[in-house]
Amino acid sequence: MGFDFSLVTAPFRMQPGLRRVAPGAPQITPATPGSRHLGEKMAVLARAPQQALCAADGFDELPVLRAIADEAARSCPGTFLVDATAVGVRCEAPLLGWAVESDRVRGDGDRAIAALLEGLPLRLRSSALLSLAFAEDFAVLDGATAAVPWLAVCLPSHWAPEEKVGRAFAEVHAPVAEGDLLRAASASLARLVTGDERWERFVWTITADPGLQQHPKRSDTAWPEPCCAGDDAEALAATASLRSERQTFIPIAGGGRAVFTILVASEPLVAAVTSADAARRLHDAIASMSPAVLAYRRLDGARDRLLRWLAARSGGASALP
Repeated sequence: MGFDFSLVTAPFRMQPGLRRVAPGAPQITPATPGSRHLGEKMAVLARAPQQALCAADGFDELPVLRAIADEAARSCPGTFLVDATAVGVRCEAPLLGWAVESDRVRGDGDRAIAALLEGLPLRLRSSALLSLAFAEDFAVLDGATAAVPWLAVCLPSHWAPEEKVGRAFAEVHAPVAEGDLLRAASASLARLVTGDERWERFVWTITADPGLQQHPKRSDTAWPEPCCAGDDAEALAATASLRSERQTFIPIAGGGRAVFTILVASEPLVAAVTSADAARRLHDAIASMSPAVLAYRRLDGARDRLLRWLAARSGGASALP
């Protein structure tokens, strides 16, 4: 299913945008052998696992694993199983054909996955298998402290998970341009989304990097310089991607904490924008962004060219606001 452009509104505002998850709607997506998300996550975990799998000292991840296993049993049965055994925790991802238990990796799936898991420190193997089992990334939000004590994030949108672990919600969002509303409401928002109800929100941007993983140390989001001869809006659009995230909150049994899920999608802009309405919505939203928001979203170097392309795609005038 493609991106829902009704989510793009103008004037653009940096705000929580929470809504309740529809009853019965799944909040996790199984990753299958050969899928794009699985491939990019494997590359990240092979190269920089400790930048993706992060936990505060002493954090017990078993309730997190169980919460996601319970969600899997509800929405995609047989995709992730967790058992507490006499020797530790056993996690199994049947679609991938592998399980981890104590110091062992068992199964008959793709040997590349086993080799990856076996090469990781024991303390990271359960969260690594969890990360590979689903397209989503995961983090934990504590409602009482509004802190983020655990992350399994392989595909961040130009932020570093290893710099966020253990920090308060407001600190995590400190770099967000015009995020005063979000930061001021951080404590109440943390309590809301870690309650018994399930919430979701959607975010989007346009980026020069088509990859799903955009860790700031491993991603180039610089736009090409304007061509000196003529208007190169079409050329810029051909290099651009529409990046979006569906973010949801899954309650953790015991109350007061939730698993934050992040499902990243990215597709070429020219393939995503197939209607005049989609082009108009993007145009009007970008045109309404402040200089601070444009800089935060790394759109300042591409704004004018994107607006010209989107205006033409929508059938409207190409004049800039």
